[in-house]
Amino acid sequence: MALQATTFCFSGPTLRSNPPHLLSSKRRTAIKSASSGLSSPPLLSVSRSNTKGRAFSSDGSTQESPSVVCFGEMLIDFVPTTSGLSLAEAPAFKKAPGGAPANVAVGIARLGGSSAFIGKVGEDEFGYMLANILKDNNVNNGGMRFDPGARTALAFVTLTSQGEREFMFYRNPSADMLLQESELDYDLIKKAKIFHYGSISLITEPCKSAHIAAAKAAKDAGVILSYDPNLRLPLWPSPDNARDEILSIWDTADIIKISEEEIEFLTKGEDPYDETVVRKLFHPKLKLLLVTEGPEGCRYYTKDFCGRVRGLKVEVVDTTGAGDAFVAGILSQLANDLSLLQDEERLREALLFANACGALTVKERGAIPALPTKEAVLEALLKPVI
Repeated sequence: MALQATTFCFSGPTLRSNPPHLLSSKRRTAIKSASSGLSSPPLLSVSRSNTKGRAFSSDGSTQESPSVVCFGEMLIDFVPTTSGLSLAEAPAFKKAPGGAPANVAVGIARLGGSSAFIGKVGEDEFGYMLANILKDNNVNNGGMRFDPGARTALAFVTLTSQGEREFMFYRNPSADMLLQESELDYDLIKKAKIFHYGSISLITEPCKSAHIAAAKAAKDAGVILSYDPNLRLPLWPSPDNARDEILSIWDTADIIKISEEEIEFLTKGEDPYDETVVRKLFHPKLKLLLVTEGPEGCRYYTKDFCGRVRGLKVEVVDTTGAGDAFVAGILSQLANDLSLLQDEERLREALLFANACGALTVKERGAIPALPTKEAVLEALLKPVI
């Protein structure tokens, strides 16, 4: 993708800021009722006896296909029990399931939506554990595969005293990198409303080809494509390679979520708060560009309108998974009603909901363990703004 300027809402006044009121009781009820009506297909129990080298499958029932299918990596995060120390200094680590696409899938299910995960883990104890976690969280794992020759990926996470993260990965190669195009569950992909993915699956073959084939199948079937680059530079051969590959699939996405740091990286150091810089990342067919700003909330851009929605102030313990929780929050709302993309007022309310999802996640350690329920999010939104 060549960075380009596209004419859309930037020509108007300054970004619209968040109104002082919270979600109205009418809209809170609408969100609750819309998301509570979704359900995931039942899954078989996971054990070593019935998973060796195979995918999981449902019990043959005719329930509705998952609304959001998430593609990519699932792994084990080892998070230090004490913040502000290096990996060598940390006295102990808490084992937590992770991987951005899997986090999003679980986040959607925990919010009452229906989701599925497609990816590969090792045929090992951690792989079985992760598969069980998806099942226990009502995520359809029919697209999950096992590799008998590679281990499930591990990541050790360093937490600063402010809860920010640095990563050290063990994947050389790990099973997630070895997913093949022939192992894809195309039926699951084509029946989704939204197909969500990151960029880590673009780093190496054969997973890169599987990623491209899956996204093409979804696009051809009329499925909305959602993209969160989720930049992890230590995993890439070089910064230039990361930038090129991340942008290589940019123009196919319908929804893109990026952080301020990722804007700066993709534009080679330009100001992420400069609207003309953000404009370069808005391609002509993009329906929604979201820029997350941590505790400050998020910015949103469409061809017709743009603005900013405030965040929720909470005590930060661990920022792992906050962006994934935000994505889960907005995709869970869009899966219920894609017309939100044309209605600014309702989109803003959905983004306030997503901001709350991200805020609640940073209050606990780990990603999946910290993802909030719909009830917890709505309760947080009812609290007065300080």
